Amino acid sequence: MSSTESPSSVRKVVVHLRATGDAPILKQAKFKEPCFINLYLNLCLDDYGGICEILGTDKFAKVIDFLRRQLHRETLFVYVNSAFSPNPDESVIDLYNNFGFDGKLVVNYACSMAWG
Repeated sequence: MSSTESPSSVRKVVVHLRATGDAPILKQAKFKEPCFINLYLNLCLDDYGGICEILGTDKFAKVIDFLRRQLHRETLFVYVNSAFSPNPDESVIDLYNNFGFDGKLVVNYACSMAWG
């Protein structure tokens, strides 16, 4: 950890991925271990398919990229708490600290615009 990173920024943030509108629901993982590590993105996808963990230091763009790869779609609309679409450069820990609740950050995703 560098001297500029706070302890809260390096912790993992639980992200709840929720399909909205016509978006496909993420499929359950087909493995027996408690979690599947996607080495490319450092995300942990649990057996329920919709809960991920990501480092707080990561940018929101990593969540978007993860969803694009999982859903095999280049265009996605991604929202926090069904309310707004954050800047991809926003840090995950900042989004969690300001908009997270019940120990997680809820991220809705859709294939077409869902909210204005």
